[in-house]
Amino acid sequence: MADMKWSKPQIKKLMALLEAAHPDAGCALRYSDPFQLIVATILSAQCTDERVNSVTPALFARYPNAAALAEADSGELEAVIRPTGFFRNKARNLIGMAAALIQQHGGLVPDDPAALGALPGVGQKTANVVLANAFGIPALAVDTHIFRVARRLGLSNAGMPEKVEADLRGLFPKSAWIALHHQLIWHGRLICSARSPKCSDCGLVKLCATGRGEISDPHNSVTPRS
Repeated sequence: MADMKWSKPQIKKLMALLEAAHPDAGCALRYSDPFQLIVATILSAQCTDERVNSVTPALFARYPNAAALAEADSGELEAVIRPTGFFRNKARNLIGMAAALIQQHGGLVPDDPAALGALPGVGQKTANVVLANAFGIPALAVDTHIFRVARRLGLSNAGMPEKVEADLRGLFPKSAWIALHHQLIWHGRLICSARSPKCSDCGLVKLCATGRGEISDPHNSVTPRS
């Protein structure tokens, strides 16, 4: 459950600090429509956004829509997406996802959470990314960066991303979820890294339970750098 010490004024202050620190935070995946975003997000599992972005131009040129991807030869698709890792499983999910879009949604990516989550290879995190970024529907996907930053801040002590998401949804107003998602990711990448968090450069340190020494770092045994 979330750290109950967080008050509404503190949450408001945290939101202001995140906005000041990362005013340009946004989705790092490159896409032009919901179909491209759902494909890129599936590929991003256990892979950097940069590597996904290096693969998707050729991928989208060859498979520009759900109909083309549903008919893809698995071997050819695997060869295109190989750099993203776990390419056999990802290729199977991409083809299955595209086929489901054709069979159930007229080839279009649905904007309904349940329908999205039912697609092959699309879990809660991927569905939330698509809802927020492709459709502007408030959602809060918790990736590895958000999981780490939220726990270090003391916003949640949950051990599963889905439970961290629930804690964050309870603490932050719905109107802030999309921006918060991007800001926490950027903060995790630029400041609150897994191995060497830069507490001396962190504008959130006065609100951070780990940075203040109130809790030990939940992600490694190294004392955050101050």
